Amino acid sequence: MPIGIFETVGRRTNNVLALFGDFFIFAGHAFRWLLTTGISRKTWRLLLPQMFEVGVKSVGVIAVTGAFIGMVMAIESFNQFKAIGQEERMGSIINLSVVKQIGPVLAAVMLAGRIGGALTAELGTMNVTEQLDALRVMGADPIRYLVVPRLLACLLLTPILTIYSDFLGVLGGWFIAVKTLGVPSFPYWQFSEQGIDTWQIMEGIVKSVFFGGAIGLISCYKGFTCGAGASGVGRACTESFVASLIAIMILNFFFAKLLQDLYIAIFGMRSLFG
Repeated sequence: MPIGIFETVGRRTNNVLALFGDFFIFAGHAFRWLLTTGISRKTWRLLLPQMFEVGVKSVGVIAVTGAFIGMVMAIESFNQFKAIGQEERMGSIINLSVVKQIGPVLAAVMLAGRIGGALTAELGTMNVTEQLDALRVMGADPIRYLVVPRLLACLLLTPILTIYSDFLGVLGGWFIAVKTLGVPSFPYWQFSEQGIDTWQIMEGIVKSVFFGGAIGLISCYKGFTCGAGASGVGRACTESFVASLIAIMILNFFFAKLLQDLYIAIFGMRSLFG
């Protein structure tokens, strides 16, 4: 009985390690092609349709998510700030939370659901119908022609969509706080300016680049390695979203710690309210 348990644990551990190894080999091939052919004219011709899919078609869901997150934060924080007579300082907390953490993370999660599933389904269908094998037979690398444009689109457009989400989140919080709850507008923005500097804004944007890379790589990998049939493609889409979500949360934790320590090392401790 104990031997069987150890055997099962060892086999599963070995399978997990092999899976990670296959993924990192896949990612290495993708970045090798990205660095060598990423600026070529052929890549940019393949990139434009993917930019439309990743960027333009995601604007609506990103806008709704960003705006309502700012509104919800304003509603939830108003009573606590009013209880201590500091409702004018709401802008610092709301806007800092939006641009530094909530905006980038939720934008990436929405992209993982909308774009990640679509990329996995598209490439998975090509894998099931042997179109990837046809490309290999013709001497073309599927990673070069299929993965690199999609990965590059995710890397370029996730930060832009994050900025858009942050902007609408800030406006949504201001609208609820000032226009609905009666917080004075001038001190709201004044305390926001004191609590947020360029570092906090760039921190969210830098994280979003890595979030986009994780979404692109995981989605394409799951599509390339999906099981046979429609059920295999469906499972790959589910696994793609779950794996992307976990990767986003893990990356967010490590970047939060790394960038916070780096900020303290460069600028020292800084009061939230200036």
